[in-house]
Amino acid sequence: MNKRKFVKKPIAVEAFQFGVDDIPDWFKAKYITFDNGEFTACIETLEGDMLFHGGDYVIKGVEGELYPCRKDIFEKTYEEVFK
Repeated sequence: MNKRKFVKKPIAVEAFQFGVDDIPDWFKAKYITFDNGEFTACIETLEGDMLFHGGDYVIKGVEGELYPCRKDIFEKTYEEVFK
């Protein structure tokens, strides 16, 4: 049986690091809850409500969907591009 392999297409996404970067306009109206004491927030994603913490990244996908990503995973998966 032939084992097929695929590489993810290079697609630029918008993202920000929660608690580090300024909150972009596309996120301000999307978060559900925000707790300054714990520095956590919860957003609605395609997989349901997801909690994330300060230092995590929030990614805006190609269809406008939002999802959190831990800092270590984000930095292994993405690199910053400049226009």
